[in-house]
Amino acid sequence: MLKKIFLFLLLLVLAVGAFAGYEFWRWQSSPVVMTTDKVDVRIPRGSSVKDVVDILEKNGVKTNPLIFTLYARYTGQASQLKAGAYEVKKGQTGMDILSMIANGEVSRRSILFVEGWTYKQIRQAVAKHPDIQQTLSEQDESALMKMLGVPSEYSSLEGLLFPDTYVFAPGDRDIDILRQAYEAGTKRLMAHWNSRSEGLPLKSPYEALILASIVEKETGHGEDRARVAGVFVNRLKIKMPLQTDPTVIYGMGDKYQGKIRKVDLQTDTPWNTYTRNGLPPTPIASPGELALKATLHPEEHKFLYFVARGDGTSEFAENLTQHNRNVQQYILKKGQP
Repeated sequence: MLKKIFLFLLLLVLAVGAFAGYEFWRWQSSPVVMTTDKVDVRIPRGSSVKDVVDILEKNGVKTNPLIFTLYARYTGQASQLKAGAYEVKKGQTGMDILSMIANGEVSRRSILFVEGWTYKQIRQAVAKHPDIQQTLSEQDESALMKMLGVPSEYSSLEGLLFPDTYVFAPGDRDIDILRQAYEAGTKRLMAHWNSRSEGLPLKSPYEALILASIVEKETGHGEDRARVAGVFVNRLKIKMPLQTDPTVIYGMGDKYQGKIRKVDLQTDTPWNTYTRNGLPPTPIASPGELALKATLHPEEHKFLYFVARGDGTSEFAENLTQHNRNVQQYILKKGQP
């Protein structure tokens, strides 16, 4: 009788062991069941294995909770779980997911702010990004400036958000992305300002930023930036109006429909550098690294004029007579049949 009981218990233990082994093999080799092809899950700091399992379940990721927990504890990964956002993809096993979270292989997204974009364009790009948590929809520009800690003497965020590619985790807040751009812009501007060429007619880093934004919008060819900056520096030194179309366009706002007319050049706004001398009150866009460098290290020459050749480069002139010839060659002749 005892032998039969022993044999039964032995068979039971073997059966349970075989079943457990089969379940583990299936867990570590079979993909988890998901309702979508991929899902982003955010693991808060201090989460336990049970918390992770619950978060996965709530996000439609079905894994074996018992085996997931036992394996995490057996391997020591239960104490190695890293907070962050993770992308779980169809085809991953429970073991894959556990390893990903224990190793901190967080998911990354990116957003690009293009050189020459305005503050409005940057805000629109952030608002449209599907992986950014929107918290600023009710905040206007002045409120955002306070949140970012922008000095009170600045009247606008224009030009202060540095154009670059920013990497973030899915679910990161819009304010955090914009803070990265603001801090990067401040750092780059001050680096160039502190190493600037001598004798520039610029009284502050902000004036440098304003001029750099104009250089950014005026140059389609990177190698022309320092020369174009030199033209504006020469004009500022002799108190000659900058007479640059991008500032007029910026001042027109939504009235600009893709073509600038003579009447627009004559219509005064704070940004019209045909009707007003000196720099406009704010930047007109976000200048990139090369525009900042060119503005604070401009090419030294005697040019006071330039005109677009039509291929992204510019033709420069020292006097109005030369400039008028260049306009005739590159602008007026193109308009003739």
